[in-house]
Amino acid sequence: MYQRILAAVDGSSTSDRALQEAIRLAKDQQAALHIVNVIDLVPLIWDVEFMDSEAIQRALRQVGRTVIDRARETAKSAGVEAEALLAEIGTPGQRVAGRIVEAATAWPADLLVIGTHGRRGLDHLLLGSIAEGVARLAPMPVLLVRGQ
Repeated sequence: MYQRILAAVDGSSTSDRALQEAIRLAKDQQAALHIVNVIDLVPLIWDVEFMDSEAIQRALRQVGRTVIDRARETAKSAGVEAEALLAEIGTPGQRVAGRIVEAATAWPADLLVIGTHGRRGLDHLLLGSIAEGVARLAPMPVLLVRGQ
């Protein structure tokens, strides 16, 4: 049913659960798996005298690569080869959810898998939900995997 599955990961236990589900589906459906992690560099574009924004950008990229590498290794250990993309946001106004959907559309995925923390109330209002944004924007089906 699904031939191209994209899993969005951020290194959290919730995204690990989503990755495991994407791996299971990829094995079951004999589908290709693509993993994406998005880093937001926009807060660092402002030149602040006391902040070494280049060093922070390098650190964010390294953390993103570590997340991607760990996710690829998890898939490989389960017998699934996966492509991976470290996507960046460098334009004010662009959001993580939109960048995930762009990556899924460009690949092109026919299923997008993402973890959700299931926040409600004030937490949801203050923190928002990347998964909710993905579900609203994506032209393909989205599988939301709840955290513990």
